[in-house]
Amino acid sequence: MTTIVNVNSAICAFKHKITGTMEGDKIVVDIESPCVKIQKMSHMEIPMTETMMIKDNYAMQKAQENHCTPTCLVPAGVMHVCWMEMGMLSKSLAKKIGSVSINFDEVEL
Repeated sequence: MTTIVNVNSAICAFKHKITGTMEGDKIVVDIESPCVKIQKMSHMEIPMTETMMIKDNYAMQKAQENHCTPTCLVPAGVMHVCWMEMGMLSKSLAKKIGSVSINFDEVEL
């Protein structure tokens, strides 16, 4: 079954739609995005074995190759899609929770 997540990168004013489907031992991920850097990552066939690490994973490698900033939320969104497709993250829990966020409430000016 296909997994779809939306990433709202409010700090750079972009919204991205990430779609993933398990096909054999890979997760096929497509991304709809107005960001040129993310568009270059728009179709990936990610081996399941390259989804386990924080730093050394397929999505982070592609983000780095396309000169995404280290603060880009899209690679994390891709990893959430992969983990849901592999059954390592509960889709029902994710749907119940609704979103994850980074809040800058206590930033001092």
